[in-house]
Amino acid sequence: MPVPTITTPRLVLKPMCSDYLASTYEYASDRETCKYMLFLPNDSLADTLGYLRDAEAEAAKEQPSYYEMAVFRGDTHIGAVSLYLSDDRSSAELGWTFNKRYHGHGYATEAAGALLRFAADELGIRRFIAHCDAENAASRRVMEKLGMRLADEYGGRRNKLSPEERRECLYVLEM
Repeated sequence: MPVPTITTPRLVLKPMCSDYLASTYEYASDRETCKYMLFLPNDSLADTLGYLRDAEAEAAKEQPSYYEMAVFRGDTHIGAVSLYLSDDRSSAELGWTFNKRYHGHGYATEAAGALLRFAADELGIRRFIAHCDAENAASRRVMEKLGMRLADEYGGRRNKLSPEERRECLYVLEM
């Protein structure tokens, strides 16, 4: 099944592609935006281009194992949401990151909720998880608004920008 465009009342989710290099790099390289992230910030345009090319190649597959979606508000690329399927395709992990200019408007909840509904309705996924740094209150709120519940909190997290071990929260939604 080709990766579809998904629309919500305010947003459009499109498969990530290299056309979005500049706008993706703007938020994916921002140290403030990415302070709680495991694999971000990106250190170069080349890193971001590699990610986008990988996402394009995955979206072209008959059965993608993950979905990386660019989130648009009108004509402006404001962030991304992702869905990574388990090997047996029975569960999936949700993720998101947004340009800091668009924080606090409910866009992450709206976009992640739309991707979650797509996964449930079109892919038959019934179990969703999401992880975040324990101090990332904004992501915790998104997870809770999606109906996810805190299942565990533990140590061992290593964020790219943090030299110390962090605590991680695991949220779960069973449908």
